[in-house]
Amino acid sequence: MSKSVPFVGVVVSGIVGILFLADLAVAIPFSRVSLLADVGFIVSSGILAYLSWSTIMSRKEE
Repeated sequence: MSKSVPFVGVVVSGIVGILFLADLAVAIPFSRVSLLADVGFIVSSGILAYLSWSTIMSRKEE
């Protein structure tokens, strides 16, 4: 696996997390259509960030 893939995962999770946190807080991008979807995407972006960071750290040990 390329080294850049986990870094892209961290960046994408950050963008998705910020986007849905903004929607949850001030209803800007999506007009807060679904609270459950906002929370689900925030949790998913956190999981993606954790998995990407874990992969980066495990690749450093090699």
